[in-house]
Amino acid sequence: MTALADRLDAVRSELPTGVTLVVVTKFHPASLVRELHALGVRDFGESRHQEASAKAAELADLGLDWHFIGQLQSNKAKAVRGYARVIHSLDRPSLLGALAEPGGRPLEAFVQVNLTDDPRRGGVRPDELAGFAERALTTPGLRLAGLMAVPGVDAEPAAEFARVRELRDRVLLPLAPGATSLSMGMSGDWRAAIREGATHLRIGMAITGNRPDPAYG
Repeated sequence: MTALADRLDAVRSELPTGVTLVVVTKFHPASLVRELHALGVRDFGESRHQEASAKAAELADLGLDWHFIGQLQSNKAKAVRGYARVIHSLDRPSLLGALAEPGGRPLEAFVQVNLTDDPRRGGVRPDELAGFAERALTTPGLRLAGLMAVPGVDAEPAAEFARVRELRDRVLLPLAPGATSLSMGMSGDWRAAIREGATHLRIGMAITGNRPDPAYG
């Protein structure tokens, strides 16, 4: 607990006011989430539905805000909607349809941008962002928060984050003036993300320590 608290405090000490820290707890047990909750963490990120749903059920007494940060299969979208408050990976029209819920609880959502030329990576191509954002804005039950992105493997993070900020300002804000958030920055590059205006950081190992062997199938 002391080491966990020290790592958490080290990150928190550098966060500007207004930045949301999402602690990624993938492969970690629910007991670690309880420890982090006792340290004041309320926003948690998971990327696998089976693991996330089990933790959300076990920890329902804590009233946590769950962020789904991984690639989301359309056939699991409704189930994820049941426990997640935020989705960070809108990336295709079929997912918008699966998440639509007229009159339902508003779900905060980020459009994931693919900054690479690899179509196998998740995310919307920058030249398709405007059209996709327009569809997201008309999807009932979704509230468009902003953009999310992960830098390419060999890319310079600061330059990639600057691209995301520019896409938000040039493409997204004229369509959705309220969609100002930027979900970018992980354990290895979160300081660069902050310098480029990140509003949401998705940090795992820098706080939780090394992941244990996967405990969930």
